[in-house]
Amino acid sequence: MTRLREFVTGDHRYVLLGTSAAALVGMLLSSSPRPEMSFLAQVFTVELVMYYVLVAWLVLSAVALVFKLARWRDYASLSPFAKPAARRALRYASYVVWAIAIVLFVDRVVMGIASAWSVAVAAANMADPRRPEPMLESMCYILYQGRDTFFTGLVTTVELAVFGTAIAFILALLLVFARIQTVDRPDNDFVRFWKVVGAGFAKVYSTVVRGTPMMVQAMIIYFGVFGLFRMTSLTTTQINGIWTTFAAGLVTITLNSTAYMMEVLRGGIESVDKGQAEAARSLGLSQWQAMRKVVFPQGIKYAIPGLSNELVINIKDSSVLSVIGTFDLMFATTTVAGIYYQQFQTALISTVAYLILTMVATWLLGRFARRFDVKVESVGSTSDAPVKVEG
Repeated sequence: MTRLREFVTGDHRYVLLGTSAAALVGMLLSSSPRPEMSFLAQVFTVELVMYYVLVAWLVLSAVALVFKLARWRDYASLSPFAKPAARRALRYASYVVWAIAIVLFVDRVVMGIASAWSVAVAAANMADPRRPEPMLESMCYILYQGRDTFFTGLVTTVELAVFGTAIAFILALLLVFARIQTVDRPDNDFVRFWKVVGAGFAKVYSTVVRGTPMMVQAMIIYFGVFGLFRMTSLTTTQINGIWTTFAAGLVTITLNSTAYMMEVLRGGIESVDKGQAEAARSLGLSQWQAMRKVVFPQGIKYAIPGLSNELVINIKDSSVLSVIGTFDLMFATTTVAGIYYQQFQTALISTVAYLILTMVATWLLGRFARRFDVKVESVGSTSDAPVKVEG
């Protein structure tokens, strides 16, 4: 926000260029048809004045561009547009242009969506409902009629992504601990054996899971476990009550994310300066104590950006679970599309839903990551904190 405020309130060379793009968009919006709820329809003269203000700004920008191309080397010293007073005046004028563009955007786009939604709701509530023909009104109609289906799929997608990522993080902590184990001299044969087995299992697990598609994993997990239940005396109805598609989808996302989060954690742990562990060992800590008290806390902190990104990935990748019948947002999209035979329009609706989900998740995770962006305390070292690396 600080950089944005400085950019908006500063006199710089991008005022003409950036505002020209806004002026061009505003002119295109002004030339488009007015929606039924347009508030500028009653003040045509005002909109006409706004249009010519945008034209004047584009002409001014064109003149400045020609002058700069003609006097490239001494533009800063000779151009009237580069004078401090002119730059300040251009910045103030750019606020007017941006305000006009925003007003036109609200009038054409926002009020256009509101008009389309009003028409769609009215059509849906008629005694003989018929889907409107215009594309935007048709999409609003499909969304309104299938709102319960979309909402159920949306909630399922969020639950799968959140719970799957949270459980995977716990499992990844256990696996990464096994993955980075090395044989220590004080270890007896029993401990050595399990360290080797644990590290080997973690490597194989990571290779297999990250080397196969989640869709294939979902089919193997769902139908494989279902086949095991079939070996018992349970009926198909009883099995479906126990081993639901939601449970299979949650297991799939959890096991898949565990492999990726384990590698992210391993990258964060390996980014910690080796001197940290050596200093801890020199103070009398065992290998386990050094990892738990010194290396792990720093490594997890460095891995937070990568771990957070896994939640965003799971929101999108959960769409493949529709192959086993999990009622997520993608399954809801397919269901509604089959009712109205409008795959394209329904896909656009789900695209907007996924985009909103990922944007909200990214914003929340960004705030969460910034809370941990503090200097790491070194152990037995006066050097700077190790540089962050992406896992």
